[in-house]
Amino acid sequence: MTTLTQSTTWKALQAHTSQLPHMRELFAQNPQRFDQMSVKACGLFLDYSKNRINNDTLELLFALAKEANLTDKIAAMFNGDVINNTEHRAVLHTALRSKAEQEIIAEGTNIVPEVQQTLAKMAGFVESVQSGQWKGYTGKAITDVVSIGIGGSFLGPKIVSQALRPYWHAGLNCHFVANVDATSICEKLKGLNAETTLFVMSSKSFGTQETLTNTLSAKDWFLAQGATQQDIAKHFVAVTSNVAKATEFGMDANNIFPMWDWVGGRYSLWSAIGLPIALLVGMDNFKALLDGAHQMDEHFANTPLPQNMPVIMAMLSVLYGNFHGSQSHVILTYDHYLRGLPAYFQQLDMESNGKSVTLNGTDVDYSTGPVIWGGEGTNGQHAYHQLLHQGTALIPADFIMPLQSHNPLGEHHDQLASNCFGQTQALMQGRTFEEALAELSNSKLDEQQKALIAKHKVMSGNKPSNTLLMDKLTPTTLGALIALYEHRTFVQGAIWQINSFDQWGVELGKQLGNDVLERIGADKDATELDSSSNALVNLYRQGKL
Repeated sequence: MTTLTQSTTWKALQAHTSQLPHMRELFAQNPQRFDQMSVKACGLFLDYSKNRINNDTLELLFALAKEANLTDKIAAMFNGDVINNTEHRAVLHTALRSKAEQEIIAEGTNIVPEVQQTLAKMAGFVESVQSGQWKGYTGKAITDVVSIGIGGSFLGPKIVSQALRPYWHAGLNCHFVANVDATSICEKLKGLNAETTLFVMSSKSFGTQETLTNTLSAKDWFLAQGATQQDIAKHFVAVTSNVAKATEFGMDANNIFPMWDWVGGRYSLWSAIGLPIALLVGMDNFKALLDGAHQMDEHFANTPLPQNMPVIMAMLSVLYGNFHGSQSHVILTYDHYLRGLPAYFQQLDMESNGKSVTLNGTDVDYSTGPVIWGGEGTNGQHAYHQLLHQGTALIPADFIMPLQSHNPLGEHHDQLASNCFGQTQALMQGRTFEEALAELSNSKLDEQQKALIAKHKVMSGNKPSNTLLMDKLTPTTLGALIALYEHRTFVQGAIWQINSFDQWGVELGKQLGNDVLERIGADKDATELDSSSNALVNLYRQGKL
């Protein structure tokens, strides 16, 4: 057994959680519950009163955090200590949104000047494209950007750009490609003009299979439109550490932006990986995004645990996963521009904390990362919310909504807000059999039918949720929101004593995929595989069933 599950506080939480009354009763007992269980920071407001907690629960959760030396672990990350122990790397995505006057040391060097130099280089590039000064090979300005990446270098730029659609530069559009399925890039290229299209390729090694394959196909398409090898420098730029490979491809060394080992892919949108975002919204808005994240960094690093927004959200997640048996967590965005956030937070959390051994290699004997999923309100209310309300699984929920819409129209936003708040209320209070029966009192059903229907209308309630609000969705509030979930993810890993910054499961899939590719091409004998994989390779070679 691990030391975590043998701790006195862990055992106390196990005993405590089984004794808490229904949330209806908790609200009745404490009229000040909302005021006591809400916090405001960095333009965000968190109401966490609709959770299965009381003051004793919170005290135990923060005691667990202190036993995990959480404050020291937070400081270690910000200080540039090597906390990614399996890859022997610092974890300094927070440095990407630091202020110019700060000093952050990694491997004996202050990395802030290099970060600022990259931002300045991005600013010059963005200005040249947005102003029309950057010309394609026929002298025409750029109208379309195709961003090619995978994982964090795809999801981050895509979801943030989508969320900041009201801030896009007029006359510029962006298309995001990740999937190696040829249909993805073929559909994106349809209708584009090679003379006015700019490709941004993001790959640290310049060799990531999906990204390189898509980039080579984009190059073939570009040349087939009448361009030459010399024209590539005007239409292809890269974010990579492999300058030699990029220049060999045909890119100008001046248009290659750096990546650093101390930034993981799922934490990289704040770096030059965010170049597509900056191209679309402009450098001022990109810097506002960074500033919002920096504000959350400051809050996270300097706020006592009981008032610390990322810590509160993380400890609640630990509570449900480890003491209530919850296996998933749903993200519900009540804003159309934020519809992609569940997918982004899914990668952030599940790639970070989907681990089964501790930092020192001990097998865990407790649940680590939950399954993260979700979607856009109010669409989900007519689909999977049924499971949230009446299913047997306990699924904590985060509801995210701006108080003001970018597109005020009639009563749309009022209805959106009423649905958001109504759902959290319904999840918390549910409906008793007596309440359901009373609602049917004036119906024409006989008593037996009323009792049957009432039974089907019962909802147990006591389903936990957080509500996150902001005045309006802006680059600054979006930056703070994403950084909030980054730090929430880190805190969970700190409690679970795991490395949230490697992803060996992802690496194994890549390795085996490359091996199978060689066997599909008959460069290796497929019979060396298991019988199922060998048979599948043979079926694929035949091209038919």
